[in-house]
Amino acid sequence: MHPEVIRPHVFVAFRVPSGSHSLHEIKPNTTIALGKYGNFQSNHLIGRPYHYTYEILDEVDDKTGSGLRIVPASELYADIKEEESATPTDLEQEKLDEEKEVGPQYEVVDAKGEILLRTNRNIVDDARSQTMTMDEIEMLKAEGRGSGKDLIAKILDSHSALDQKTAYALAKYTLRKTKKYLRRFTVLPVDVPLLAKWMLIDKDASKTMEMRDETLALIGSWSNIHVAPPQQNQDNIDGIPHGQGRWLLVDETGGLLVAKAAEQLGVLHCPDEELPVPAASGQEEGNLEAQSDHQPQIDHPSDQKPFTKKRKFQYAQSNTITLVHANSQPNLSLLHYFNFDAANPATSHPLSQHLKTISWLQLLHPEDDNTCTEPEIVPPDVLHTWKSGKRSNYYRKRRRWENITSIVSDTQAGGFDGLIIASYIKATTILHHLVPLLRGAAQVVIYSPSLEPLVELADSYSTPRRVAFLNNRPPAESMPTEDFPVNPTLLLAPTIQTTRCRPWQVLPGRTHPIMTGKGGAEGYVFVATRVLPAEGGVEARGISKKRKAQIAQVMAEFREGDEGKGTKVEDMESDVPMQ
Repeated sequence: MHPEVIRPHVFVAFRVPSGSHSLHEIKPNTTIALGKYGNFQSNHLIGRPYHYTYEILDEVDDKTGSGLRIVPASELYADIKEEESATPTDLEQEKLDEEKEVGPQYEVVDAKGEILLRTNRNIVDDARSQTMTMDEIEMLKAEGRGSGKDLIAKILDSHSALDQKTAYALAKYTLRKTKKYLRRFTVLPVDVPLLAKWMLIDKDASKTMEMRDETLALIGSWSNIHVAPPQQNQDNIDGIPHGQGRWLLVDETGGLLVAKAAEQLGVLHCPDEELPVPAASGQEEGNLEAQSDHQPQIDHPSDQKPFTKKRKFQYAQSNTITLVHANSQPNLSLLHYFNFDAANPATSHPLSQHLKTISWLQLLHPEDDNTCTEPEIVPPDVLHTWKSGKRSNYYRKRRRWENITSIVSDTQAGGFDGLIIASYIKATTILHHLVPLLRGAAQVVIYSPSLEPLVELADSYSTPRRVAFLNNRPPAESMPTEDFPVNPTLLLAPTIQTTRCRPWQVLPGRTHPIMTGKGGAEGYVFVATRVLPAEGGVEARGISKKRKAQIAQVMAEFREGDEGKGTKVEDMESDVPMQ
C-alpha cells in the first residue's frame, strides 16, 4: 500500500501543467527544482498528503526560498463549472453578440443551410500579432510575485488578433500559455504504472524494452500473481513444494517486471512509519507560504536513510519471487525508486525477504560457480586467534555461501506457480530449462516488443509439432534438436495477445488520435499453461464389436417381446454383461 502522507527519503512524482512527470527524492532541508516552474523547499511537503495541487509562490523578501499554496478544487475546476452553469439561452446570446462585433465567419453548414461551425480559414497567423517580446516576458517572470496568472493575462491582452480567434482557437491558445507559464504541480506517489509511463515518455524506453503500463497490466492479469496464504504444512509431491505462491522471473527491463510482481504480492512498498511534524505552525492549509527566510528544519535520526541496519535474515517461505539473471549481479536499478537497493538490500524492506536472485550459471552448473563452493571450515580455537576483520570476513563468506546454496536448491526443486519472461534472449532456450521447474497448471507469460519471436515460439508448441513429437520422440539426452527446440507436450493452448491504449482528441468535428502520441514498439504477450504429460502409453477405446453385437441382440429381443411390460431400453442395456 502507498503511504497516506509524504515521508522523508522517499521518491515522489511531480506532474507539471505540461503533463510531463519528474521524480525526486524528498530529502529534508533541501531545495527541489522543477526547472522553469520554480523551486521550493522539500520541508513544505513532508507530512502532507498526496494528490494535492500546489502553486509555487515567491518570498516577500526576495529570498531564494519559495512558499507553496494548495490550490482548492473549486479553483482547479472553475472553467468546467462556468461552462456547465451557462444556459443555452446565454450561449446563443453570446454567439449573436460575437457575430455582431466580429462579423459572420461561419463556413460549415448543414443540408438546410444552417450554420454549424466557424473556422479559421480567413485568419492568417502572424508573429507580429503578439506585441510582447520574450525579453519583456522574462522580465515579468523575474518581477512576478504570483503563480503566473498575471503573466498569462498580460500575454493574452497583448495579442492584437485575439478577437479574431474562434472559441476553440482561443481555448487552445490559452491552454498552451497556461501549460508554459502557470507555476503549479501535483504530487503523486510513485507506483509501477507511473514509473513505466515515465520511462517510456520522459526517459530511455529501450531500458524497459518499450513496455507500456497497459501491457504490464495484461502481464499481471495472465500471470495470476496473487498473495497466497502462508501454509504451516507445505504440500509436497515427490519432494517438490507446491502451493506457496512462488514465481519465477527473467527480467531485463531494469526491474520493472519485478516491481510489478512485487506490487501484486504486496511487498513493494515499505510500511508506513511515524513522521516528524514540520516546525511550521500557525500556517493555513490553503497557504503554506513561509513567514520568514527561516526554513523549517526537520531532524532525522543521524540524518541517514532508513533501512541501513544489517543483520542476518531468512527468506520467506511463501509469496516469493525468484529472479534468474545472466550477469554476476541482477539489473534492478528501477527498484531504487521504491527505496530498495539490490546491491545492499535492507532487511527492513519487505522485498528483501521475498526476492531471490540466481544466475544461469548457478542454476544450470553450480559446480562451476565459485560462490557455490563451500569455504573451508575453520575450527573455533583457530578462529579465536584471528583478528576481528579476518574473522568477520570468514563469517561473511559462510553466510553468502549458505544463502546462495539455499536459493539454488530451492530453485532446482521446482514447483513454481508461474513463469514471467521479458528478455532479449531467445525464448526457446529459456523455456527448455525453466518450464520443467513449473508445477501443473502454472501460467507462462512472455513479453516481446515485436511479434515474430512469439509466432516462432507458438509454432514450437503447436498441435502439429506436438503430434510429430509423440510419433517420433527423440531421446531425452539429444534434446533440444533442430525440429524440437523445446518439448511441445509441456505447454498447452499457446496464444499471443496485445493491447494498447491510444489517446484520442474528442471535439466536435475534430475527433482523431493524438498526432503527437508516443510511437515505438507495439508489445505482444505470449500465454500458455503448463501441463504434466501422462506417463506410459495412453489409448482411447470405444465400444468393441462383441459389445455392439450383444447390445443389438438385446434390442431385437426387446422389440419382439411384450411391450406391455414397460421395460425401458436403458434398463435392458444395463443388464448386458460387461466384457
